[in-house]
Amino acid sequence: MSIPYGPILVVEDVPHILELLQVTLQFKGYPVLTARNGQEALEVIARERPALIITDILMPKLDGFALVQRLRTNPTTNRIPIIFLSATYVTPEDKNFALNLGAVRFLEKPVDTEEFLLTVAEVLTAGPSTMPKPMDEQQFYRGYRDRLENKLRHKISQIQRTERLLETLPDEQKPAFQALLEEARSHRMEIQRELDELYRLLEQYTPGNQ
Repeated sequence: MSIPYGPILVVEDVPHILELLQVTLQFKGYPVLTARNGQEALEVIARERPALIITDILMPKLDGFALVQRLRTNPTTNRIPIIFLSATYVTPEDKNFALNLGAVRFLEKPVDTEEFLLTVAEVLTAGPSTMPKPMDEQQFYRGYRDRLENKLRHKISQIQRTERLLETLPDEQKPAFQALLEEARSHRMEIQRELDELYRLLEQYTPGNQ
């Protein structure tokens, strides 16, 4: 299988998922580049133009939403098709925001291999697609803020449920749920950091700061 326009770039911060996607694509003959976050992805794209970008959303340094906004507002990269993968941003509002940013497809994790490969092949053979007009910065920041605030509420509720459950579980079951709790707390901190940065950025659009 030959791809005349370049390799596929996979952007994912979880090592075993990154390796799974890379191996799955390479097994079908696709050349693959990888990056662990949006910042690394921008550096890869500056060196080699991919035919397709497949990216997670919740990542450190520069996440998937911010990465796609950067690419869509740059004339040299705004035609590269993008597929979002996410286990966190899966509400209808999340998906609409992702597609309005300019992603051509949205797939939920865990990834179904057959669906994943079919989607990749469809996107690569579809030719140029009609992209929505890129969001301006204020529109992007506000939409992104709404998505993160919703995620933070959900994550806090998940943490509270897990904490209550831990009080009632027998000792032999506690370690597994304690690990889930620590992971959820880590995600909460990550989402909160993103939100704090967005609040700071949005301050420049308040009337007193115009």
